[in-house]
This record gives sequence, C-alpha cells and structure tokens, in this order.
Amino acid sequence: MAGSLSKGRNDTVDLFEYDKSVRNEYAVICGIDEAGRGPLAGDVYAAAVILPDDVIIDGINDSKKLTEKKREALFDVICEKAVSYCIATASVEEIDNINILNAAMLAMKRACEGLSVKPDAAFIDGNKTPELDIPAFSVIKGDATSASIAAASILAKVARDRYMKELAEKYPQYCFDKHKGYGTKLHYEMLDKFGASDIHRKSFLVKYYNEKNKQ
Repeated sequence: MAGSLSKGRNDTVDLFEYDKSVRNEYAVICGIDEAGRGPLAGDVYAAAVILPDDVIIDGINDSKKLTEKKREALFDVICEKAVSYCIATASVEEIDNINILNAAMLAMKRACEGLSVKPDAAFIDGNKTPELDIPAFSVIKGDATSASIAAASILAKVARDRYMKELAEKYPQYCFDKHKGYGTKLHYEMLDKFGASDIHRKSFLVKYYNEKNKQ
C-alpha cells in the first residue's frame, strides 16, 4: 500500500504535531529519508526512525537546515531517544547496476526492514516510496514536515558524512572530507588528475567523460 501526503492540511503544524496527527490512524510510525543521491562517489545511505509519541527533541529539523555540529549533537540524542532506528546503505555497485533512484529505494527498504520494532506505517521524504509490506506514504518536503522523517534525515546525513570522512583517509587524493563526493570544482579537478577510483559511481561519470573526450 502506498500513498502521498503533503503539508497542505495546515502549514503551521510543527513537526511533532504532524506525527501526532497521523498516529491517530497508525499507532507506530516510522520516518524514512536518504542521503547521498547526488554525489559522484560513495554509497547511498538511508535511515528509518521510530520516535516515542511522548518525547519532543529540541532542534529536530530538515538536516540541510542544520549545521554539521548541530546534526552531530542531534544524532546522538535521536539514537538515545528513538524506540528503534536503523541506518542502511546501497553500494556503489548497486547504484551503477540498478540506477540511483532504485538504489535509494533499496537502502530505504533495508532501513525500514532493519528496525527492531515493526511500524504500522512508514512516511517517506519525497514523492516515491520503496516497496514495503506496510502502508507507505510519500511526504513532499517530509523532512521539514514530520519529526520522524527529519530525524531519519539527520541520521542518514551524519552517517554518510562520517563514511565519506573514512573514505578520505583511504583515498586522500580525492579530498572526500571536503566535498563528501559531490561534483564540486575541486572533485572534478581531482578526477582529472587521478582518474576514477573503485568508489566512484561510474554511471555518474559517463556524461562527463564523454564531453571531455569531445574536447
């Protein structure tokens, strides 16, 4: 079962009030979000989070609106307070084989299925949902709408940033700690100098190399 929900019912409802409202129909809900669909390198990450219905975590918001320091602090609080959470990935090889959208959906599915408590419904950031055996609802701008989705966005973002910093130690020439794998000027300069590594998404580089070969 899949559906779509938007924030339109009341733009002033805060993130925790939104979750409270959907618990009237689904007692146990999880929020799901991903991080790392756009980069040229590295796995795509996803997180699923079930928050208690009686806890409000100050500062939870869309991870993109928070500083790195704030995300790091909230990561620990969310992990401590959550009823259950799971962080999952889809590999570079899977991204190249099944495309980034399907890989992101796969990571989300793995995150949801990895929860120690089975939710009654899942609320997913964006306009698509992974194939789950529970009701699944896409929520446009979900990470700025639902506390559960926002919490998932923070876990996914922080976990992936930590992973890219680890890759920076293994592949120091690409400066992954600075750009997290995104297609920045610095990253392309390093690609031109050193070529692609085994952690680069080859499917993402086809157009770039085709254009370079025409020059």
